[in-house]
Amino acid sequence: MILAIPSDKESLDSAICVSFGRAPFYCLFNTEEQQNSFLVNSAAESPGGAGIKAAQLLVDNKADLLITFRCGENAAKVLEPAGVKLFKALNLSVADNISAHQQNKLEPLQEVHAGFHHGH
Repeated sequence: MILAIPSDKESLDSAICVSFGRAPFYCLFNTEEQQNSFLVNSAAESPGGAGIKAAQLLVDNKADLLITFRCGENAAKVLEPAGVKLFKALNLSVADNISAHQQNKLEPLQEVHAGFHHGH
């Protein structure tokens, strides 16, 4: 299983980025191999549609599960049909959230917000 987590830095010690679509990086953690890698979020600087582009990036990289504080409905419309499960992040580091997931301590992300549409 591949866990995806938006992060502020390319480090397991990084804080989780509060913005899913505009996170600078995503940590991809392979639970079978216990290995992680970091993706640069090419959508972070997009003038619009960052969440959709970021969601597609994670789908393209075979993420099975996203751990995040919040997710917009447009991003969810990309993630959910692809089978990506959404879980609510804890206000801890990337590594601590990976550990919490492996101990079944994370709750499913229930609320999907309308998104932050700039200029509307």
